[in-house]
Amino acid sequence: MSAVPTNWTVARLGDVSDVIRGITFPATAKQLSKTANNVCCLRTANVQREVNWADVYFVPREFVKRQDQLVRPGDILMSLANSYELVGKVALAKHVPHETAFGAFLGAVRPRTSIEGQYLFHFLRTPFAQSALRDGSSQTTNIANISVGRLGELRVPLAPRPEQKRIADKLDALLARVDACRDRLERVPTILKRFRQAVLSSAMVGTLTETWRVSQAEDSAGVNLAERLVAQHLAAGGHRVGNAADPTEGVHDLSAESLPAGWGLTTLRDAVDPQRPVTYGILKPGPELSGGIPYVRVADFPNDRLALGGIRRTSPAIDAEFKRSRLRAGDLLLSIRGTVGRLVEIPQELEGANITQDTARLAIQPMLNRSFVLWYLRSEHAQSRMRRAVKGVAVRGINIGDVRALQLPVPSRAEQDEIVRCIESLFDLADSMEVRFQTARSCVERLTPALLEKAFRGGLVPQDPSDEPASKLLERIGLETPARVPGRRRMPPSRSTDLKPAIEGNLLDIISHLPKAGFTFDELRQASSADYESLKERLFALLADADSGVEQFFDTDAKSMKLRRVRK
Repeated sequence: MSAVPTNWTVARLGDVSDVIRGITFPATAKQLSKTANNVCCLRTANVQREVNWADVYFVPREFVKRQDQLVRPGDILMSLANSYELVGKVALAKHVPHETAFGAFLGAVRPRTSIEGQYLFHFLRTPFAQSALRDGSSQTTNIANISVGRLGELRVPLAPRPEQKRIADKLDALLARVDACRDRLERVPTILKRFRQAVLSSAMVGTLTETWRVSQAEDSAGVNLAERLVAQHLAAGGHRVGNAADPTEGVHDLSAESLPAGWGLTTLRDAVDPQRPVTYGILKPGPELSGGIPYVRVADFPNDRLALGGIRRTSPAIDAEFKRSRLRAGDLLLSIRGTVGRLVEIPQELEGANITQDTARLAIQPMLNRSFVLWYLRSEHAQSRMRRAVKGVAVRGINIGDVRALQLPVPSRAEQDEIVRCIESLFDLADSMEVRFQTARSCVERLTPALLEKAFRGGLVPQDPSDEPASKLLERIGLETPARVPGRRRMPPSRSTDLKPAIEGNLLDIISHLPKAGFTFDELRQASSADYESLKERLFALLADADSGVEQFFDTDAKSMKLRRVRK
């Protein structure tokens, strides 16, 4: 921590606040609704930018052992056990709608009455505080843990009380504007997505090129083109009879009457090369074969972008068995299993590659602009019909009969070219806006930590020499804090349990004598005489040691984290 301004001092968090650990209870104690005999209980998921009260559960009041374990307005709730990235996250309890406790993975930082609570909350959000909390946590494979004792030692730059108020008010005002800016920016991706879909929708019903079409003399060019596509197949002997399922009834309902005058209507079955019909690919590609034939899976083109680095390879023999589905540069590939409706154009690098049964190859006839076909299949007009044709339970998909039956509006070739030009121009505009959005979001994300850092080095508001020095404030807090009277430790009340009596010895001995290999932290507490903090510290040390013979796991039946003995 850098030097603090004149009239400031540095205090321990434990000197200016009370740090309180939450309650413990078995998973079976959770209740979904409020009753006269239970209290609301917050957990780590409720610690967001503010406390999220929308998703809470309740536990019997008997698990609240002390009144200070109930949340009070102004409490700063902190995640004390979480992933490394999220441990130390804080939320301010501005209001408390229910009588509320908090679980053991949370702690409450309760500012002393002479401390401005909002000032302390903002400090705990600073990069310095967050980094210190994470770096000081004990860690296992999946969980980082902040002890209450270590949290109390965190160093806090303490301004005079009037300046704390000025800093907190200034931060509240500035960060509210930052949050408003962030919220507005977060709407941009949705707006751009709607814009792109609106462009495609207007393009595929003729609205986008309506003015262009008026200036052209192509009254029936699209109808004629659709007829020529069919004629190509008739000249090649017609469509071969296969074993594909019939198209889904009521799905392929686009009518020529809904299209602009002069546009034709065809199907993907007629839109593809007669010698290379719509088909799926390899059923079982077999093991990865270095130097083999590449094949494309649905996983290889997420978000309609081909990832060449992940392409796998199969044997020449398997490829030869499915030679009907080999690819050529310029083919379109449509996902038909799992995630239905992804589309990508095959680049020159994959000339001669193959595909899997989860994809369908579309070798578009050269009379059509294949980019027009690609954009139409990405439009909501086509995507909604694909969704309606999806079948299956374990693996959802559309059959090849429905793919072949997908309808395609057919403007003249010149209008197809103009539609593609307009779409790509407008999408380029959307892409440039997305780049500007990413830049703006990056700037906004840097604002909050920069403002917090500036505030707690004394640079956000002017200092007033007439303010009482913070060292005097700290002395007064020390005098106001009641001294703890040493005394005999009160033993917790006994609880009935089917576990064996507490076993003397180290923690591993206790764990080895538990009746089940899998156990909860509460069950371990019942078998140990150690206090909560000591037990937790010793347990986390064991979990951090890969050779200890103890590990943490997620119990899918109980839907909670548990512990278990493992053989070393």
